[in-house]
This record gives sequence, C-alpha cells and structure tokens, in this order.
Amino acid sequence: MGTSVRNRLVSWGGPGTRVTRLELFYDLVFVFAFLNVTTLTAADLNARHLVEAMFVLALLWWCWTGFAAVGNILRADQGVMPLVGFSIMAAIFVLALTTAVAFRDEPGGLYGPWVFSLAYLATWVVKVVALWSTAGWSRAPRARSLLLTAPTMGGALVIVIAATVPQRVVPDAAVENVRIGLWTVALAMEYGVGLLLPRTGWRLRSVGHWAERHALIVLVALGESVIALGIGTTSRAGRPIGIPVIAAAVFGIAIIAALWWLYFDVLAFAVEQVLHGVRGRARIPMARDVYTYLHLPLIVGIILFALGLKELLAGVIKDPSSAARDELNGLVLLVLYGGVILYLLALVAIQLRVFRRLDRVLTTAAVLLVLLIPAAYRLPVLTTLGLLTAAVVVVVLVQLRATAQVRRRVRETAMDEQTALEAEANSWRRHHF
Repeated sequence: MGTSVRNRLVSWGGPGTRVTRLELFYDLVFVFAFLNVTTLTAADLNARHLVEAMFVLALLWWCWTGFAAVGNILRADQGVMPLVGFSIMAAIFVLALTTAVAFRDEPGGLYGPWVFSLAYLATWVVKVVALWSTAGWSRAPRARSLLLTAPTMGGALVIVIAATVPQRVVPDAAVENVRIGLWTVALAMEYGVGLLLPRTGWRLRSVGHWAERHALIVLVALGESVIALGIGTTSRAGRPIGIPVIAAAVFGIAIIAALWWLYFDVLAFAVEQVLHGVRGRARIPMARDVYTYLHLPLIVGIILFALGLKELLAGVIKDPSSAARDELNGLVLLVLYGGVILYLLALVAIQLRVFRRLDRVLTTAAVLLVLLIPAAYRLPVLTTLGLLTAAVVVVVLVQLRATAQVRRRVRETAMDEQTALEAEANSWRRHHF
C-alpha cells in the first residue's frame, strides 16, 4: 500500500491525541462482557468456574489492550478505523455471548468452544491487519511488526486448537483440564509479547490517550459493579424492599465510591504526569508495566468484588439476619473481600513501579482485610458488608491525611494543564469559528 493511499485511509495519532467518543462507544461491548462473566459465574459459583472466569477475563483484557494500542497509533474516528472498530466490536460481542461455553459445550446449536475461539481469533486478525497497515514496505518496520504480532496470533491459534483438538485425542474426563492447560500456554505467549515491546520500535504516540484509555476502562469495570449492585437489589423475587436491602445498597455504593477515589483522586493524575516526563527507552517499559500488566489486577479485583457483592445481596434479601456462612456459598466472602484486597495490592504495585515507594496505608489495609476474612464468616451477611464498607472508607480518610501535600501538588498540576489546554482551545475557536 503506497504512502499516499495509506494516509487517506488512516489518520495518525499525535502527542496530544485524546480518547474519542467512538472509542467510548466501542467500550460498551466490554460492559456487557464483564457483566456476562460475573452473571454466568454467579449462576454456579465454585472454584473451577471461578478459575475459568479469570482466564476469560485475562483474554478479554488482552483483546481490549490490543484495541487500545491500535487507537493510540491511529485515530479511531478517521478513515477506515470506524469500520475496523465496528468489526472488532462485533467479534467481541460474539465472544462475550459465548463465555459460558468457552470451556465446555451445551447441547444444541454450534459447538460453543469453537465459536468462542473463532470470535477471539477474528478480533486479532482485524487488529493485526490494522497494525501491519501502519508499517509501510521497508524491511525493518515489517520485521518489528512480525516480532510483535506473531506470538499474539500464535496464542489465538492455540485457543482455537484448545477448542477443537482435546475432545478428539484425550478421554472425555480430561478434556477440560487439557483445554485449561492450552489456554495457559496461549496466555503466556500473548502476555509475553509485552516483554518484546522495547525491541519492536513501538512508541506511544500519545501518553494522554494511553492513560485516559485505561482510566476509562477502570470506570467501565466500576460501572459493571454498580450494575451488579442494582441487579442484586432489584432481584427480590416478590419480596418487599426493606431497611436491610437499602442499607446493603448504600454500603455497596460507598465501597464502589471508595475504590473510585483511591484510583482517580490522585493516582491516575500522578502516574500520567510522571509518564509524560519519562523520555527515551524507559517510557515503553513503564507504560507497559503500569497500564497493560498492573491494570489487569485492578480490573479483576473490581469484577471479583462485583461478583461477591451480587451473591451477598441475594443472601441479604433472602434472610438479612442469618449467618453468612450458613446462607452463602463459601466462596462468596472470599471473592468479595479478595476482590478489594487485589485492587488495593494492584494500587500498591503501580506506585512501586512508578514512584519506587511502598504505600504503607494501602499495604496495611490489604493485610488487615485478609485478617478480617475469618471473622466475616461468623457475622451476619449485612454486618459483613458493613464491616468491609467501614474498612475501605477508613482507608480513604487515612490516605487523604497521609498524602495531603502530594495530593495538593498533583491536582494543582492537573488543573493548570486543563486550564492551559482550555485556553488554547478557546483561542483556536475564536480564530476559526
């Protein structure tokens, strides 16, 4: 493809590129995907299904992060990119529809694992074609693109093999275990691609776009937890709304708000500001580690919390005065508390990577929540949720006090930047409109 033709079909992103409205529209399909994972896992919550859900989330995250990378290179709302985005959106929607049959088929219709794997392969075929279209005809860019895309396509093909081969070559009782083993290989191949990024010549065209894109997917996950809370509190099976249901809803919103605050109030701004100041070869490893790798446990933590919240609310509605361990699946409280603990530890890891500093408040909070889990199993359902709410609210208050000076400086810098950008935009508009 000639340079002039390619430039007509695509529009390159620049240092000041921000997230487009079309990219936000694309992310709607991930709202459904995340919700479907929690809904299907909650329908039969056990250790095996929970592990399978984590595998599916890891695959969905890799789909999304590749999509975000393409959007950082090429403007998502220009040229042929809307068509590329809609194609990926359709494939991911099919992927989300078939998450329940990703590991085992259900009677009737097409073979579920096969449909899921082909939908996943389709997302990467489209993304790889889009990435290769940016490389031009010279040998070096093509070689770098091959180094970047070959392992990912290989991983997608392993997922296809996992869907089609085991039932033909191993006993029925071992099919699902072999399939999980092949998924492990595929995910190792795909996530290992990130380690090759510094050698591929990959660079961020816009740090602001990369940071904003990941912040918005965190919002998508938090939105999914709000939806899970809403579904849980409205699925009353004819039972009236009482004070326990209202209290559970308020507790749930308070926890979600606290999780939002811990990420968005200061940390999201601070990480982006540091990344803007990183130059040369150090930028790509930091962007990869913080956003591609360490944002995954953030998302998983939120989804686990949403799953536990949905199940716990069902227990509150059924009998708010009963003991949690008698009315709930034994995994529910572990998932509920474990999701928040994983989220806190991910925030700690992000700060360690960016600032080389251990956040003692969040680390201590995570340890205390681990110690609270045995006690939570002996408390009534609503008290268990209230205890978690009190814990995360205290964490926010202590964090506010501990980081007051840093918070003021980071937020003032962010406000100064926003004010400058608004002034520049207003100046441009006065001259052109």
